[in-house]
Amino acid sequence: MLLRLLPLLDRHAPKQRSVSHTEHDCPLHLEVVERDRYTQTLRLTYEFTDDGGVRRQPDLWVRLYQDAAVAEALQCSQRPPWDAADDADPAAHAFLSAQWRRNLLLHKWLDYLLDRGHAFGAAPTLEALPA
Repeated sequence: MLLRLLPLLDRHAPKQRSVSHTEHDCPLHLEVVERDRYTQTLRLTYEFTDDGGVRRQPDLWVRLYQDAAVAEALQCSQRPPWDAADDADPAAHAFLSAQWRRNLLLHKWLDYLLDRGHAFGAAPTLEALPA
């Protein structure tokens, strides 16, 4: 689904950001945070301005594994570290349960965004960030 949201994302360009506007939803902000040879880390969020400044919600960081065409929700607010000593450690179960919830949120939100008409489909809409 993520590739349907951003089909023409340039995998080799410098860091980028863009905003998707639709008639039926808030503007969706995309920022390419990091690029590696086979992965990209993206930030997807709505930005709301209020008395406290800019509030991002949800503020979802996603790693896109390009060679496998798979996405993983890295964090929504803050991802806890892996503290488990081994697979039998209760901390492993807690971490994996939280990761499952983040990935489920990513899946449902991407489905919602596509239903609302969001897309980052044209390369000219992406703006290069200063280095």
